[in-house]
Amino acid sequence: MSIKTKLSAIIFGSVLLILSLNLTLNLYAVRNNLRNESLSNMKITAMQIAVSVEQSSYSSNYVQHKIAQNLRMTSILASLELDPDIKNVDNRQLQALAIKLGVSNISLLVKTDNDIVVAKSSDPTEIGLSTKGMGYWYVAFLELFAGQRVSVDQGQTMDNFWSGPFEYSTSNPEYIDKWGYYYDGTSNYIIDPYIRSTAVSDYVKIMGPDEIIQDSKAVNPGILEITGFNPKTFGSPSMLPDGSDPINVKLRNRPIHYGTYTYGNVAQDKTAIREAVNKGEPVTLDTEILGKRVLKSFIPIKQAGAEDYVISVVMDYSLISSVIKEQLFNNITTSVLLLIIFFLASYIMAGFVTRPIQDILAKVNDVAKGKFEPPLNVESRDELGQLAHRINAMTSHLLQHTNRLGQTLEENRAVKEHLESVINGTSDAIHTVDMDGRIISTNRAFDELYGWSAADALVKPPYLVPATVQEQEDNRLRQLKNGLSLPPVETVRLKRDGSIVEVSVSTSVIRDEEGQPQSFVHVSRDMTERNRIEELLRRSEKLTTVGQLAAGVAHEIRNPLTTLRGFLQLQQEKKVLVPLHIDLMLSELDRINLIVSEFLILAKPQAVHFQLRDLRHIVGDVISLLDSQAHLFGIEFATYFSDVPAMVHCEENQLKQVFINVIKNAIEAMPDGGTITLEEQQKNNSVVIVISDEGGGVPEDMLPKLGEPFFTNKESGTGLGLMVSQRIIQAHKGSLEIRSEYGRGAQVTIKLPEAGENNLPPGMYIERSE
Repeated sequence: MSIKTKLSAIIFGSVLLILSLNLTLNLYAVRNNLRNESLSNMKITAMQIAVSVEQSSYSSNYVQHKIAQNLRMTSILASLELDPDIKNVDNRQLQALAIKLGVSNISLLVKTDNDIVVAKSSDPTEIGLSTKGMGYWYVAFLELFAGQRVSVDQGQTMDNFWSGPFEYSTSNPEYIDKWGYYYDGTSNYIIDPYIRSTAVSDYVKIMGPDEIIQDSKAVNPGILEITGFNPKTFGSPSMLPDGSDPINVKLRNRPIHYGTYTYGNVAQDKTAIREAVNKGEPVTLDTEILGKRVLKSFIPIKQAGAEDYVISVVMDYSLISSVIKEQLFNNITTSVLLLIIFFLASYIMAGFVTRPIQDILAKVNDVAKGKFEPPLNVESRDELGQLAHRINAMTSHLLQHTNRLGQTLEENRAVKEHLESVINGTSDAIHTVDMDGRIISTNRAFDELYGWSAADALVKPPYLVPATVQEQEDNRLRQLKNGLSLPPVETVRLKRDGSIVEVSVSTSVIRDEEGQPQSFVHVSRDMTERNRIEELLRRSEKLTTVGQLAAGVAHEIRNPLTTLRGFLQLQQEKKVLVPLHIDLMLSELDRINLIVSEFLILAKPQAVHFQLRDLRHIVGDVISLLDSQAHLFGIEFATYFSDVPAMVHCEENQLKQVFINVIKNAIEAMPDGGTITLEEQQKNNSVVIVISDEGGGVPEDMLPKLGEPFFTNKESGTGLGLMVSQRIIQAHKGSLEIRSEYGRGAQVTIKLPEAGENNLPPGMYIERSE
């Protein structure tokens, strides 16, 4: 899809969205306006009916007042003709009196202990009727008997008289009667004349709002039903679904004051009526009744001097729906026309807008293909013009960077080929493994040394590390991951055929930009040949040393043997034992014995039992042993020992032999006397003893030869003492170092490891002394 089509589609879609929103909002507004208008009309209709009912009530009250005056006059005339005592009055007399006075019937009410009943009447059906359950009627009767002015709001009150409102007769519910009640205190009963005729019933019906209801429905066809509800009795248990009530049948307590109740839902309407009365404002229901969607509005009506009631107006919702559908059709028609116009306009406008974009797109396609020339022709200064400028600048930089990248790529290719040739050409086996131990890459030397290639390793992971060194390898890898730098380690590895090869392995960690380990690089060197050569060298050195020792022993022993031979021959010739000669021969034999003993120590060291000893005490014992000899030469000892025990694992007699040899050499180096200094210090898990003398020192050219067998700068020395001392110190995992400056004395530094299980010499054990 082209940019032009997309842009026009975006504009079209935007307009469509705006029109859809506008259409939705219009429909919502129209629906709300129609609904509000319908509710307003329903409220106006209800108020008109309420006003009509109120006006009819005024007219009805006027007529009732006139009838009440006539009934009072009738009551006064009846009181003049009737005996004050009800016992002296009979029903026939009342029938005759009713005809005479022009009323339908006359009844007489008397007061009992807890009720007021009809005692005598021209209408037999009235006799015995109780009034206790008649509400405010009963209150009016009590007030009349009490000689009070009736305080009931309903009906008409005059002196000694009260007339009830139009109401259905209790004895004959088919008729609406008008009653009058007179009591002046001169008799023991209430005189009750009343009018019962179809004329009264017709008058009540005429004064009702039914005519207005029909007129309202005729003017507004959408109104389906108008009903006047009595909030007190509507929905009572005795009410039937059509609104009638066999118990509440009076005008004052009927559930339906006027109108019909066809579109009804008793439970729903009862709740709405109660809510309207409590809030004092209309309540509207949008519901479906008899297959129709309707609006029901319940309007509370307040009347001065009368009980409040509720008018319900039911309107057909189809009128609102038809208006909404018509409005929707008009809006959709208008929207479609606008969409067509906008689409054509947007397509034309998109052509002008997208032309520079198409040029830019073509240029970007050329750049993607590697064609950077020619630059875009920029004619505008708007955002697209600025974009074209930036694209030209970007293209220029891309051209430069592409040229540089080409050169760098060629250089990298050459370097890569060189590195690959170097790696494949090196004799060391190199392989890379990931963090899970899988081989990633190898070189040619790895394939030749172990017999595995990278392709073989992908199919079957090789087993290179023997179980005997697996723990050592795991520890090394763990230390490397933790950031330690470890030197190469000599170990063993397995070849593909299962044979063991001695190698020196150097391992490094490859980490990502965040410092997390990603892989290991192992460089292996075959040590088999080197170890073989080293073993040959060691054997050669041993043979050389043996030869030197043999030559030295032969030379050293030959001299005293020659002396012994000469003395023995001399004594054989003279056949005389000369004591001086015997002493000389014994001295030469002791010298031979000393040479042989030291040679045996060098050639065959005996088993050594190490013990835990304080090195300060060993040196102190040696000083005490040699102190007398030192005083003969005018030599003093200066000791500087620490207060901390210097515990080492050692064979005490061997170390004493070492210190005796070194200190005796120092004493013999100072024939003119002086001071021998002994210092003890502990550092780096080692105990260090430094022995310094003030003798003539050792020439620089002789220092490297010290410790060789039979090399000495003393006339009576054998050169074996220092060699034996070095062997003893090495057996204790220590070191013996000699420093000297000719003419300024010599310094011997002996360093031994501090006591600890890990510092024991190989093959040795600790003999504990309790």
